[in-house]
Amino acid sequence: MKVFVEVKGTSVYYETHGDQGSRVLLLHGWGCDASFFSSLTEALTPSHQILAIDFPGFGRSGRPPEPWGVPEYAACLKECLERLSFSPCAAVGHSFGCRVLAWSASEWPTLFTKLVFTGAAGLRKEPSEEAKRRTAAYQKKKQFLRGLEKLPGLRGLGEKMENALREKYGSADYNALDEEMRKTFVKVVNLDLRDRYPRIGQSTLLIWGDEDTETPLWMGQEMEKLIPDAGLVILEGGSHFAYMEQTGRFNTIVHHYLSEA
Repeated sequence: MKVFVEVKGTSVYYETHGDQGSRVLLLHGWGCDASFFSSLTEALTPSHQILAIDFPGFGRSGRPPEPWGVPEYAACLKECLERLSFSPCAAVGHSFGCRVLAWSASEWPTLFTKLVFTGAAGLRKEPSEEAKRRTAAYQKKKQFLRGLEKLPGLRGLGEKMENALREKYGSADYNALDEEMRKTFVKVVNLDLRDRYPRIGQSTLLIWGDEDTETPLWMGQEMEKLIPDAGLVILEGGSHFAYMEQTGRFNTIVHHYLSEA
């Protein structure tokens, strides 16, 4: 079933599959939508009840009514689960979806029974020296262009040059967004969840590609230390999207984990 629910001032698209077994929530990563978990949905449907949503700002859902951070996305998720009577449930998240799960599980411990994180975002990387130099260069050039904006007749030119500067120095995820969603992106990625992981009481399975460059393996290893009841499975040769590259292995691991008493 594919429908919408009005939550927190926006329209949230969701799909349900299966009518027997335990409940499982699927949460996609940044720039993705519920369809990215289609293989896992198909694998779990015969023995579980599945709920997959499109986060506001992605897929078929509406946009956040204002720039949201992780806490706002988590509050939206909590209300969705309550409105749909879909908690407590197990949950599987990828990347950004794991940010929302980590906050939600640490804030409202009765929402979830088990958690699966794959390529989980949530720990801030220490910027390299090269990244620091790029940031400094960007800020210096942006300040210069902001000065141009104040000169008569140069307002439009300064704005165009600043857009070009953003294209050069900004990340692909950031540049793909419009101005309002960029504000949401900044709020999301600037929040470090390190203090949240020790508060997660659910059994948590971490599944990581050892060639993940977006959320490197050290993040999974660190989360395994921080989450009280956590285990790490490494998918050799897997990237940030290892769950889509090695579907057979990933689906088998998740199905076995969720089916355990």
